[in-house]
Amino acid sequence: GLAGAELEARLRERMIGILLCQFVPADAQGFATELFVGLRNSLEFGPIISAGLGGVEMEILARETRPGAAVAISPTGLVDGREFFELFTHTLSYERLSGRMRGARRQVADETLVECFQAFIDLANHFSEVNPEAAFHLGEFEVNPFLVSGGHLAPVDGVCSFGPPRSARPARPIAKIERLLKPESVAVIGASAKSMNMGRIILNNIVRAGFPKERVFAIRHDVTELDGVRCVPSIAALPDKVDLLVVAVAAHQVPAVLEEVFDHDRANAVILIPGGLGEKEGSEELARRIKERIDRAHLEGDGGPVIVGGNSLGVISHPGRYDTMFIPETKLAKSHGDHPRKTAFISQSGAFIIANLSQAPWLDPAYALSIGNQMDLTAGDLLRHMAEDPTIEVIATYMEGFRRADGLDFARAVRTAVERGKDVVFYKAGRTVEGRSATAGHTASVAGDYAVCEAALREAGAFVASSFDEFSDFLELSVHLRDKEVAGDRLAAMSNAGFESVGMADSIRGERCHLTLARFAPGTAARLQELLAANRLDGLVDVKNPFDVTPMATDAAFAALVEAILDDPGTDLVVTGIVPLTPAMQTLPPSDRWKESIEDPGSIARLL
Repeated sequence: GLAGAELEARLRERMIGILLCQFVPADAQGFATELFVGLRNSLEFGPIISAGLGGVEMEILARETRPGAAVAISPTGLVDGREFFELFTHTLSYERLSGRMRGARRQVADETLVECFQAFIDLANHFSEVNPEAAFHLGEFEVNPFLVSGGHLAPVDGVCSFGPPRSARPARPIAKIERLLKPESVAVIGASAKSMNMGRIILNNIVRAGFPKERVFAIRHDVTELDGVRCVPSIAALPDKVDLLVVAVAAHQVPAVLEEVFDHDRANAVILIPGGLGEKEGSEELARRIKERIDRAHLEGDGGPVIVGGNSLGVISHPGRYDTMFIPETKLAKSHGDHPRKTAFISQSGAFIIANLSQAPWLDPAYALSIGNQMDLTAGDLLRHMAEDPTIEVIATYMEGFRRADGLDFARAVRTAVERGKDVVFYKAGRTVEGRSATAGHTASVAGDYAVCEAALREAGAFVASSFDEFSDFLELSVHLRDKEVAGDRLAAMSNAGFESVGMADSIRGERCHLTLARFAPGTAARLQELLAANRLDGLVDVKNPFDVTPMATDAAFAALVEAILDDPGTDLVVTGIVPLTPAMQTLPPSDRWKESIEDPGSIARLL
């Protein structure tokens, strides 16, 4: 390293001034005695506040501990100082500062922390897009660390940066989302007269879903009719302004199509099917030009159409009686009819929607929207609309990235939905460096900081899934059990296989939640013992929780034991597992080759 004259010369080159500060004696020394509080401006959620252990300890613990233990995180647009303080109370830093950690004493009052957090939040919101009059926007502001001296927070080191204000995009005419979802007329451009291409599949799916054929138009100049649908030679030639135009042409044709729509005011809503509009390398300039033209249209007349996509697989709207997904019925059997549907599915990936519909026919959403690149309408726009819809009770969402500041709008919409009694199930892709790279090549979305997104959506009240399996589980619980009142967390686990009973007991504690094993009341224990004796199982089984009733339990015995546990006053929920290979139960389909039948009124399936 440098020394002597060389070191002095290098310092002279870099030194711009000297700051002389008073020495601040700390009230305590050692682990977790320093506090970090910081702000940074994120692309998706606006200003973010974070607080936790100061110094290098935070970096290590944030990497090695459960989420939320080392640092509390939230968008400043979602919380005030006291609400953020409540998040902070779950951190190791608060354990030490409050004196809750063994051997520690309280260093700082809770109200002092609340005041500190509120000051940071006010600063962030003033110098951000939240305040349209801000002369500049905060890029980063961090104090690391604060020391506690004399019971007060003393900033020791910090950094701050500002930048020019960012202009907001023109407001979208989001009232037209209603026209998108419940159109009175539909037109399709891009349907082939010679082959069953995507456009023609869409045209047929619209009619098959029940939309009146006389209010559907195909835009083709070379034929007058296509599959019984009237054709017009151009968008300008449409007899009236349609509520919905589906664009299924090549990406390079999209600008001309949209220009004709804007010039002649011929649609209230547009679905852009084509890919290659930003998600493919080399298509960024095309996407930029299209977005700029859409923004200009929003400044003209009634604001122009709202647009879903590009790179959209399509939209299914049962209330609107149409299906524009270019998946034929032979590949994906779709639900029809006017029965009540209470679920909406919003996804950047159309394939994620159809995979879930294929694997879970019970899902049957009222709306399924593949939103693709969000060139215009955003996930936040659509979620807010669903939050306001009284017929929707469950909203499933899959996101790869949010448009600028839309993460915050999305989180606010989640909070609105939850406050109105709805369930929101959320999965965010791009949680790793590799995942973020993959999503960038998929829907041209900016995959932001996963920890910020997870914290914001959990705080807003969403069920945030960490895997596809957990997403499916959350969704199934929300759809089938949302009307059930959850009285508590006391679980009874019962199976006819020992490994399942043990496995259920091993699974009652998760990263962010836990259940407790119920203690059966004396009356319940006696009743269970009587049932075991009556079914000659008392020599094999003890009454305990988890409850292994062995493969010798018959259909009737198993059902009676479950009923007794359900009546137990100290049990809030029962999880049962059945290994169907046991000869003691009727678990086979009807057949002339054996006597048992799962359809028999005495089978476990019927009894339960």
